[in-house]
Amino acid sequence: MKTPRSSEPQSDDQDGAFVPTPAASHRFPRLAVAVTALALALALTGCGGTATSPGSSAPAPAAAPDRVEPLAATPQPALPVTVPSADGAQVTVTSADRVIPLTGSLNEIVHTLGLGGRVVARDITATFEQAAALPVVTRGHDVSAESVLSLRPTLVLAETTTGPAEAIQQIRDAGIPVLVVAPAKGLDDVPKRIDTVSAALGVKEAGAQLNQRTADRIAALRENVPAARGKQPRVAFLYLRGTASVYLLGGSDSGAASLLEAAGAVDTGKESGLGKDFTPITSEALAAAAPDAILVMSKGLESVGGVDGLVKIPGVAQTPAGMDRRVLTIDDGVLLNYGPRTDQVLASLITQLYGKGA
Repeated sequence: MKTPRSSEPQSDDQDGAFVPTPAASHRFPRLAVAVTALALALALTGCGGTATSPGSSAPAPAAAPDRVEPLAATPQPALPVTVPSADGAQVTVTSADRVIPLTGSLNEIVHTLGLGGRVVARDITATFEQAAALPVVTRGHDVSAESVLSLRPTLVLAETTTGPAEAIQQIRDAGIPVLVVAPAKGLDDVPKRIDTVSAALGVKEAGAQLNQRTADRIAALRENVPAARGKQPRVAFLYLRGTASVYLLGGSDSGAASLLEAAGAVDTGKESGLGKDFTPITSEALAAAAPDAILVMSKGLESVGGVDGLVKIPGVAQTPAGMDRRVLTIDDGVLLNYGPRTDQVLASLITQLYGKGA
């Protein structure tokens, strides 16, 4: 089964060790500093989700805008460069004047590097504010080669999952450099993807700065995760698309395990031995997982009618998470991107798991 990535369109066509306590900020002061330092970034970028408290009916809607945080200085590309593509090709880039990233994650990286002014289009999954006004060059998830070529790009960025293959080949046949980037599945992929994109744009130094910024923020959060000192919360990642009757439980290849483990949690799907990316939800699988909390994408939760609808899915209400209505939400467009905003996603998960004073 193909993994539903966070870059899918945001529509339906996309032991109380972790219970907050008043003394939490005193028990974990360094984490409190780290989370507080990221609070402004979360407010500016809209990455934070909302956790439902036991007994509540639905999460409050996030009010913060969905924005990326570019580097302070705008880099100047040093071109030409020749870089390896994930599909085995060697790609020579002579100009970064007109860039088209064909996934939301890649678009986010280009903008955060400070080169958003050079981006001339987006795919349907690039929903953050700085890219929202750009023309869309995909029909659903399929790339329209004609739409891409009409915008005269000097560089196209794609992923191995971008398609159809015929459209990518058509763009290449027109003489446009197309760099294919390997998809991300965990925290270790963040610096790799930033390095790949920054090298292709001729801004390696900016890439190094962005990697350092992201790594420092992630390290500050991971250093004092409260769960390291107590019982680890058990979290099940569910992928939901209610109007299509799609209800899936994430396994070891879902992409969420790395984030949950960094937040001090246990990914119950991975622990249960679900080796695939996603499997249909069953009451038996959920009972075996016995999650303390459930992680969902915000649009997915919306598609089933919020928490009230979620607990009606067979087996959910019988889990500790369902009984406590303990649900964590992250925006679809950032949860599994593994890029410049991953530190903010992790900050949101930690806040939702342990409370704002953690």
